[in-house]
Amino acid sequence: MFRQNNWRRIEHLSAKTKISKEWNGTSYGGFYVHPDLLQPSNLVVSIGIGKDISFDLSLISKYQSQVFAFDPTPKSLEWLATQALPDAFKYFGYGIDASINGHVTFYLPRDKNAVSASTQLSDVMNEQDQISVEMRTFNELVKLLPHKRISVLKMDIEGAEYDVLPSLFDDPTVQIDQLLVEFHDRMFPHEQTPKSIEAVNFLKEKGYVIFGCSISSEEISFIHQSCLAAHV
Repeated sequence: MFRQNNWRRIEHLSAKTKISKEWNGTSYGGFYVHPDLLQPSNLVVSIGIGKDISFDLSLISKYQSQVFAFDPTPKSLEWLATQALPDAFKYFGYGIDASINGHVTFYLPRDKNAVSASTQLSDVMNEQDQISVEMRTFNELVKLLPHKRISVLKMDIEGAEYDVLPSLFDDPTVQIDQLLVEFHDRMFPHEQTPKSIEAVNFLKEKGYVIFGCSISSEEISFIHQSCLAAHV
């Protein structure tokens, strides 16, 4: 078991390049972005939104981004239905799966006040409290987008990110400039090493480098090296 306060746990999540970065959203729901790349009508894909869309609304307000958001969580969908949303924010009531287009088991949190659920059974999810929700693969989600050039992809999917990340690269014609991921190593405290280590190494092989890390060392911002070379 790894210790939560072990510096080796977060060394691999530290920024590896110094470029301008800007925090968007609340301390809970925000991420760093590299603002130099953001232009009006840029495409933002936001997977996993809960009850906090401050990040998405910030990019819409500052950069006139076009946001496509996805989340199958019942509490999230109920909350979204009560919100006055801008036209640039479009949301869909299903989530992302590494390989399944269809319904899957979704575990609800043990804490009844919590919002986020997951396909991954962990210490914070209740095995006895589960529902069926619709999921789609990334390739299917892309079909809903106006084009395949994604300026920012943000993913907060409660521990399922480790399985889903490789599927983002199944279609080589899809380009993701900035990839923002919340890693949930804390949901798997019995792992000998943090699951994010393998994920970071995989993304490095795909040409991504970390440029931003939140105070909690969970919200990690990657940029593709091709964008880095063009905009540093």
